[in-house]
Amino acid sequence: MTTLWDTTGSAVVKELAAQRRTGGAVLSGVALTLVVVADESRVAEAEEAATHAAEAHPCRILVVVRRQIDAPTPRLDAEVLIGGRLGPGEAVVMRMYGRLGLHAESVVLPLLAADAPVVAWWHAAPPDRLATDALAVFADRRITDSSIPENSLTALKTRAADYAPGDTDLAWTRTTAWRAILASTLDSVSGRRGGPVTVTGGRIEGDPGNATARLLAGWLTSRCGCTIAVEEGSRKPGPSGVDSVILQLDQDEEVQLHADRKGGAVISQPYRPDATVALPERVLGDLLSEELRRLDTDEPYREALEAATGVTGLADHSPVREHVWFDPAEENGDGAAKPKKRAAATSDS
Repeated sequence: MTTLWDTTGSAVVKELAAQRRTGGAVLSGVALTLVVVADESRVAEAEEAATHAAEAHPCRILVVVRRQIDAPTPRLDAEVLIGGRLGPGEAVVMRMYGRLGLHAESVVLPLLAADAPVVAWWHAAPPDRLATDALAVFADRRITDSSIPENSLTALKTRAADYAPGDTDLAWTRTTAWRAILASTLDSVSGRRGGPVTVTGGRIEGDPGNATARLLAGWLTSRCGCTIAVEEGSRKPGPSGVDSVILQLDQDEEVQLHADRKGGAVISQPYRPDATVALPERVLGDLLSEELRRLDTDEPYREALEAATGVTGLADHSPVREHVWFDPAEENGDGAAKPKKRAAATSDS
């Protein structure tokens, strides 16, 4: 590892090339470039998750930490690593001070792996409009986490209003295990009947203010054609915000799925004994790794987001974002920052 204090983007590029030559490392096999935007308090957690994900998806990791935007003098401190604590690949951790943090793309763009897709992940509260961050505009896929902001439901509505194909949310990724078990259980009922199953109603018991619970309810609503609400349960749910899912079926049948607080869930369905299946709380690296498996539009997420927020027409949103320059130091008459359009439209489908 080499640490460059008060350096420049050009010096970082040269140091990365020098380390690659002396270490004998090659870039072949790199699947993508992962750009991580993290608060200083979350850097260690973000690095651990990115390292875990890179084991399954070889990538160049670029960590951007915007520090002290109001610092009087722009400055860049960078760590350049090949085969270090961020895995066997290439990685750069950049801490940006002053107004350089508003132009992070000027340092990041020359470091992208050639001809490899770009994934941007915010392990921090993302901007209300991703177009105000150039890192989002040139990325092929954008990963946010609606569980990070203080008000998760407001964050979901913000993401719906700002949605473009290629966006996704780790709050949605946390529903994967629940969705797989529910789908498998309904398939089991269908197999027993020898015909299709119709869900006529139901509810989720858990935390109504949790983004994951709301997205799971949105997915069920969009798939079943009936409203599935999130209600306060009798038990405090785990990090997913979901304690139980109860679905009413046609033919007066009911399916229930209850978290057992031991890393599993109990399935109750008609004419079958209760069964326990694995339902562990997944680590951040697993969630990130899942989202790196595909770079196309996540249509089930889009449909779940629509149903969860009531914001419709997301399928009609353009896959192209135009960068909007946003300077938090520049205020208009009412004290709000004044955005300016900057640069040409860039595809991020």
